[in-house]
Amino acid sequence: MSLLSVRGARRVFQTPEGGRLAALDGVDLQVGAEEFVTLLGPSGCGKTTLLRAISGFEALDEGTIHLQGADLLRLAPYRRPVNTVFQSYALFGHMSVARNVGYALEVRGMGRAARQARVDEALEKVGLSGLGARAIGQLSGGQRQRVALARAIVAEPRLLLLDEPLSALDRNLRQQMQLELKALQARLGIAFVFVTHDQEEALTMSDRVVVMRKGRIEQIGPPREIYRKPRTRFVAEFIGETNLFDLDAQGRTPEGLIFAVPNPPAARFTACLRPSDFHLAEQGIAGVVTKVVYLGADLHLYVQPKVGGPELRVTARDHAAAPVVGAEVHLGHDPEALHLLEA
Repeated sequence: MSLLSVRGARRVFQTPEGGRLAALDGVDLQVGAEEFVTLLGPSGCGKTTLLRAISGFEALDEGTIHLQGADLLRLAPYRRPVNTVFQSYALFGHMSVARNVGYALEVRGMGRAARQARVDEALEKVGLSGLGARAIGQLSGGQRQRVALARAIVAEPRLLLLDEPLSALDRNLRQQMQLELKALQARLGIAFVFVTHDQEEALTMSDRVVVMRKGRIEQIGPPREIYRKPRTRFVAEFIGETNLFDLDAQGRTPEGLIFAVPNPPAARFTACLRPSDFHLAEQGIAGVVTKVVYLGADLHLYVQPKVGGPELRVTARDHAAAPVVGAEVHLGHDPEALHLLEA
């Protein structure tokens, strides 16, 4: 049974020009009791609107939201058993770390001893034991992010909502916090719904990724499925780099490249290959290297096929054997890696 159930969620806004924009257009989503689900998509796709609707900060025009069978739309935001970690953290600068974390418990009237025990436990879970007396201004960005997490989990919510909480961190700290967040979620044993526009973040942490576009869900699935088997052209292009091919029933592009396609459709269709699915070979697609981009462990090669058409993107890991710009190469690929798109 799902912990969270969203059905037919619709939210329409008036545009400055007097038109109507559906920020949510019939969204259905189920989240399991201990699942880490990420809402991923470009700005304006509806992911934050959906998160705000679950938390109670945004009303729906249509649809239902239930948490363990209870109708959340009947509850005020402060009565919903969910907590939100915001992008800005919204910490109180005049309060200590411990006071920030325990403030909601204080407002509820919890006794000092019980409140302190809960605060200490929450700080321990996020790796901030012993820092309760510090001022917020004395903390690093990563520590502030942990304080925001501790404040969100101290009330023991059934569901934690996270609205791009890592966006203000530098790359190395952000990558570290991605792993820590996933580990924290596993220790707590509660559901996380995480909003981001960062593909790497979504693929790193999630049990399932929800790719959104124009108020609708394009695809839901485990990270590997989203990356290896994108359902639509939008998902293929949005999640990582890819090579797209417009093929006929014989597996031929308009320029003359030919691909082996098991059970191809009768009409023209689109297929994709990830850059890592290509490899340098003795024979195959003939082309000329136009660019070589160094990205640490990987080299990204851009190869212009001799028959014409768009450049192909290829990932190479053998730096010593990598061709230089202007070199003539042949590209091979695993036929099983060629993936057909629905639309």
